[in-house]
Amino acid sequence: MAHKIVHTHRIYSPMPHCTVQSWTITNERGLDLLGNTHTPATPPAACVILMHGFKGYKDYGFIPVLAHDLCDAQMVVHRFNFSTSGMTNAIETFARPDLFALDTWNRQVEDAMRVVQAVHSGEIAGKGLPIYLVGHSRGGATALLTAGRCGDSLHLAGIVTINAVDDCCRMSQDEQDAMLARGYAMTQSARTHQNLRIERNWLREQLDAPERHDVLLQASKITCPVCVVHSSNDQAVHSSAGQAIAKACKTELICLAEGNHVLNMPNPSRVDTDRSEQLLKVTSTITRFIDEQS
Repeated sequence: MAHKIVHTHRIYSPMPHCTVQSWTITNERGLDLLGNTHTPATPPAACVILMHGFKGYKDYGFIPVLAHDLCDAQMVVHRFNFSTSGMTNAIETFARPDLFALDTWNRQVEDAMRVVQAVHSGEIAGKGLPIYLVGHSRGGATALLTAGRCGDSLHLAGIVTINAVDDCCRMSQDEQDAMLARGYAMTQSARTHQNLRIERNWLREQLDAPERHDVLLQASKITCPVCVVHSSNDQAVHSSAGQAIAKACKTELICLAEGNHVLNMPNPSRVDTDRSEQLLKVTSTITRFIDEQS
């Protein structure tokens, strides 16, 4: 059953003193990461890096709206496409299915590290500010893996997960065996109706290094503060995943009542659209969480 989109009466217009700039940086594999930076006019207090989920992208649904609203709260915000997301700035299609096929968790962690390092080096805005990784769905698990594996060396100030998965692989054993034997698996985008290929290296890396791909184990190793948010009516990732992540991080789960996987927001969402109650709560939760660390 589809979830009803619950809107508030508050309508936003683009912030006149917030600038949005596009950027491209290259990772160690020679692949491009496409991003957008939202910069407030007054000195920011923190830098937020927003990470999308599986078959998502930086311009999906609530992500650019959340970026705008966090910028409105005086934060520099970067949103970007993972290098193997298959997405470009042409959002109508997966323009690079060849890259989508190469996606793995290790590549996503590498990309997250690359963006953090770009902030530290001054390649993109936010140098000297406390850095927070905020990930939705699989992006939330990537944030946890990144912080668990190498958070101290990246000097992260905090992690926020939104409807994150708590397991890198939700395939049955039969599905895993079939993928390894065939060499790939297929998935369809409900948005573009494209049939997309995933090479078996996605699974092979997990089997070769299970501890590095154990989301809850890596979450338990995180030394910076973690905020875990999950929707009560998430049909894509059950709220039990949020409960497990919160337990591993020794923190409380923040529940979004009546929320679905995409925070009850449509795709696309315009910056001047109504915000759902769930998105408003996420924005206020992140803002409060960051304020508490300062």
